[in-house]
Amino acid sequence: MYQIIYMKADFEPWWAFEGWQEHIIEKAIFEKKDEGIAYLNKRLNELRKEFPMEKTKDDKYWAFWSVQEQCFCDYCDEDLQIYHGIIWNEIR
Repeated sequence: MYQIIYMKADFEPWWAFEGWQEHIIEKAIFEKKDEGIAYLNKRLNELRKEFPMEKTKDDKYWAFWSVQEQCFCDYCDEDLQIYHGIIWNEIR
């Protein structure tokens, strides 16, 4: 099975900090790899149209952002970038 996760957080999806699951907005699960890849490509293309910046890691993590979307961190006393992350998982 194949899973695509869409998350939104103040860190890139490959960091998987403790509690990262709380930032999940959407999960999609597919039994067939080609269906999963088709959905993955659709979501990536949608995010590419919406956000000018993109970074990929290990061919299974994607982060998208724009410098206009930030949040203030009281603890850090500074603005943090908001990332829209996609994670591709093969579930065995």
